[in-house]
Amino acid sequence: MSDLPRKAVTRTAKLAALPLGFAGRATWGLGKRIGGRSAEIVARELQQRTADQLFKTLGELKGGAMKLGQALSVFESALPEEVAGPYRAALTKLQEAAPPMPTRAVHGVLAERLGEDWRELFLEFEDKPSAAASIGQVHRAVWHDGREVAVKVQYPGAGEALLSDLTQLSRFARMLGPLIPGMDIKPLIAELRDRVSEELDYELEARSQQEHAEEFADDPDVVIPGVVHQSDQVLVTEWIDGVPLSEVITDGTQEQRDRAGQLLARFLFSGPARTGLLHADPHPGNFRLLPAGTEDGEAGQWRLGVLDFGTVDRLPGGLPQPIGDSLRLTLAGDADAVYELLREEGFVKESIDLDPNAVLDYLLPIIEPAQVEEFTFTRSWMRNQAARIADLRSPAHQLGKQLNLPPAYLLIHRVTLSTIGVLCQLGATVRLRDELESWVPGFLPIEDLVVEDLPIADLPEQEQRVGDAAAGA
Repeated sequence: MSDLPRKAVTRTAKLAALPLGFAGRATWGLGKRIGGRSAEIVARELQQRTADQLFKTLGELKGGAMKLGQALSVFESALPEEVAGPYRAALTKLQEAAPPMPTRAVHGVLAERLGEDWRELFLEFEDKPSAAASIGQVHRAVWHDGREVAVKVQYPGAGEALLSDLTQLSRFARMLGPLIPGMDIKPLIAELRDRVSEELDYELEARSQQEHAEEFADDPDVVIPGVVHQSDQVLVTEWIDGVPLSEVITDGTQEQRDRAGQLLARFLFSGPARTGLLHADPHPGNFRLLPAGTEDGEAGQWRLGVLDFGTVDRLPGGLPQPIGDSLRLTLAGDADAVYELLREEGFVKESIDLDPNAVLDYLLPIIEPAQVEEFTFTRSWMRNQAARIADLRSPAHQLGKQLNLPPAYLLIHRVTLSTIGVLCQLGATVRLRDELESWVPGFLPIEDLVVEDLPIADLPEQEQRVGDAAAGA
């Protein structure tokens, strides 16, 4: 039996204590202000103390608490440096590890799902987990045919813990808002709740991962482990070594950072075009940097390993063409066309009238990385973007409040923001525009997809995909 349901009362008590701590610190802050300290300094101290307590609590728990912690960790780049610095290490730990499940419980799940003779399926099985996360943990093993494999075992009671934690956290989501400037945490928690059933469905995850593995089988840049075996609560996949992206963020060379960033952007935009699926859990714990072809791991030879397909967005036609169209029109400065497209797609509700030029001014800083051949993503750039939108006095904040995010774009939006957050953590210089031109329908006018007067059918495969999507829209 897992410790998750057993400790439900303890879990609830720890989460319930968070808002009490927030309230206590608010009272402390009021006292400091009365004592003469500036509101800005006090606000920063409050933010830091709140963040310390929040991530300490989330890091101690599995389930939805861990899931929220991982989702928030990619936005660390948006925090002021004096706040982010002290607990950056704790955030990195959230991305990679959680307290493991007892060995007896692991064996119990394997016996129940694979049969009492489960050990005969493996030549070797390591009882100590190599990784532990929100709903399961991974053990390294050797399959009976000699292949090295990763055995993902779901925590008994994980679904109950996920729902319970996220329900509890949603009750005081507003109090968490100041931690990530410009971000509304309540919709994030709601989305995590909506996808609990997908997270727990290893059959669905196996199918999504295998589709990716087959599509990327011969890819020179991206490695997806194939699925070896799947049953309820147990998923066995090929093992891949490599440097966790969290380690590249803390200790990687600039060449590794740039290569990881470029491949992360490539996978984000090429995945939907190639598989009709969007990998929707882009925190650093789900990626590895693997050397390929050389012993010294030369920068140009690094490949990106991708793990965990428990959350995906199904996009049969690839990314929606309005994304590419709106980016292209914004870069061209066509305010009226951008505004009309946003209205058609539901980003601007019919009951609201906005100034098209103000909308353009709101969007241009956000898409700055697409305006140049290559862009260096930094924490300071991310903080400036977050501060611009979070400042109650700024026109960007006032306009942003009036925009709407249609449900069909919710997960795409979060994944894109999360990926940008990771790129800023990496400090990577990325040719983002190259990836947009190659993979996003509508980013290039259809006539620009014709090379040397060749018809689309004669173009390279990835240009064909984008051209087909644009032509069919």
